[in-house]
Amino acid sequence: MRILAIESSCDETAASVVEDGRVILSSVIHSQVAEHQQYGGVVPEIASRRHTENICDVVEKALSDASMKLEDVDAIAVTYAPGLIGALLVGVNYAKGLAMAANKPLIPVHHIRGHIAANYLTHPELKPPFLCLVASGGHSHIIWVEDYTKFKVIGRTRDDAAGEAFDKAARTMGFPYPGGIYLDSAAQQGKRGTYTLPKPKVNGSDYDFSFSGLKTAVINIVHNAKQKGQEISVNDLAADFQGTVADILTGHLMQAAKDYNAKTIVVAGGVSANSGLRSALEKACKKQGCELYLPKLSLCGDNAAMIGSQAYYEYLAGTRAGMDLNGVASIPVDVNYQN
Repeated sequence: MRILAIESSCDETAASVVEDGRVILSSVIHSQVAEHQQYGGVVPEIASRRHTENICDVVEKALSDASMKLEDVDAIAVTYAPGLIGALLVGVNYAKGLAMAANKPLIPVHHIRGHIAANYLTHPELKPPFLCLVASGGHSHIIWVEDYTKFKVIGRTRDDAAGEAFDKAARTMGFPYPGGIYLDSAAQQGKRGTYTLPKPKVNGSDYDFSFSGLKTAVINIVHNAKQKGQEISVNDLAADFQGTVADILTGHLMQAAKDYNAKTIVVAGGVSANSGLRSALEKACKKQGCELYLPKLSLCGDNAAMIGSQAYYEYLAGTRAGMDLNGVASIPVDVNYQN
């Protein structure tokens, strides 16, 4: 089964053709990073306008790269939630138009489910059940994936997501947007132990995260040093911050794995590209006797191939949407779409 998938939840306009949920026939991404960089973050209104301008060309190229025409695909899939509502609506409405014009089934896909499914494209042998850490700019979850369309959230952030904390800390250290990749590079040149950073915990919940205090600690260190005329070792601060985030994510995940007797660990989302987190997880999983699955670096960020992968399993589960499909800014990953 070949599915044409569309992703427009934030600032990447993406389209892909995926076969049977496991094989990428084409994947096209138009990034807006360069434009948003001057503002230090994504401007929702600009993102929506650029999606409108680019979506036709991106979809046409995805079909062309797969040597297919619209009538050759078996279904149309689209990210309907969560995300920037204006950005989502561009993709949703375009997908509805394609589905109506070509008389194809329309499959709504949850963005976080798509991130998890990126691992099916990287590891064709991977099957549920497994324990998954989703870490991105907007989400930090520990999810028990019981089946392809059955999820249970057992841990989540109570404030900032890990990726959000990375970007804010990076901006404080003087790195350009998006700061995560620059902070990662600096951390590899620094050493840990120079700065003392907190590891916040959530009382009564061993699996939940809180990154707001950690982010604030970095801001205070930088501001206090400037007020006193002291130099900051940016590389060392980056190493301490990245290492602390990796310790927190890894510690909570491995505790959940122990409690749930999980031996298969999966990681997804933009932060899964972080070298410090990957290294910490590899060591922890080896020590605890767990098998670790990480997505290809090219599939860590937002893309449509992951949406096409998850769409295949949503289709098998009977998930369909009508022409009343709407974008939803926020909806839990464990809630199945109801037409």
